[in-house]
Amino acid sequence: MTVHRAARSGGPALVNRRSFLAGTGLALTAALAACGGRESPVSSSSRGSLTISAIPDQDPEVLARLYGAVADSASAALDLDVAYEPVTDYAAAVSLFRTGDLDLVWFGGLTGVQARLQTPGAVPVAQRDIDEDFHSVFVVNAATGLAPSDDLAPLAPLRFTYGSETSTSGRLMPAYYLQEAGVDPQGFPGGPGFSGSHDATLALVASGSYQAGVLNEQVWTSRQAEGTVDPAVVLYARSPGYHDYHWLLGPQAVDRVGDDLPDRVLDWLTGLPVDDEVLELFGAGSFIPTEAANYDQIEEIGRDLGLVN
Repeated sequence: MTVHRAARSGGPALVNRRSFLAGTGLALTAALAACGGRESPVSSSSRGSLTISAIPDQDPEVLARLYGAVADSASAALDLDVAYEPVTDYAAAVSLFRTGDLDLVWFGGLTGVQARLQTPGAVPVAQRDIDEDFHSVFVVNAATGLAPSDDLAPLAPLRFTYGSETSTSGRLMPAYYLQEAGVDPQGFPGGPGFSGSHDATLALVASGSYQAGVLNEQVWTSRQAEGTVDPAVVLYARSPGYHDYHWLLGPQAVDRVGDDLPDRVLDWLTGLPVDDEVLELFGAGSFIPTEAANYDQIEEIGRDLGLVN
């Protein structure tokens, strides 16, 4: 069975721009060398250019393979020189998108809102079919004795960890649903933890460092299919659906390449055939159009939590 490790959320921290760009170039080279990945087709031709990136929610080798394929596909479809630039953290993705160093970025719901609000003229272009009804899952250590339930209240007295602080599926929306259930999202014994990633959340709940946690459902499903979930970790509850990941296009790219660029990017993404490698790597059946209004709820919750200014 083929198991796809698809894009998901991660964590923050600002970096110096010059050192970041130098570092990412080295990181990309190393990652490609390590995994046998391919260089995206950057040339010295007179074609226009586009720089793509994504929030860093998986290991560099996986991301280099995933976005190398995206760059190849975009280059062929858009007749542009397309390069993938990895970033070190969520904040760097938002910052470099704002400055125009990144043109087309795969953001989570919250980071997409942050980047769009900081970059007037930025356009949400497309999301995966699964992103219009995305879910988080709450997991517990089996030693808690909790059986699967829709009631989040029993989680309140447990040591609890989120994923990254700016993760939509690993922090923002779970905190919202906890609050809706009458559970203070910051009131767990000793304060909530922030594991830094969905995989780290699984590891911390498995070890008993935390009795419960929450993560991206797609990651949970993928790790189950791989057989890598520790038996000590059991599913407790599934959240309601919400919008999450999407492609965001920067205004500098439109100024540089042309006003029709948003439509060309949308046509490329939504026109990918069902058996296309990019869809397979993203764990999606298709890409579909999206719009800023789809993330109004995320923006509202982000403001309440002080994560959106």
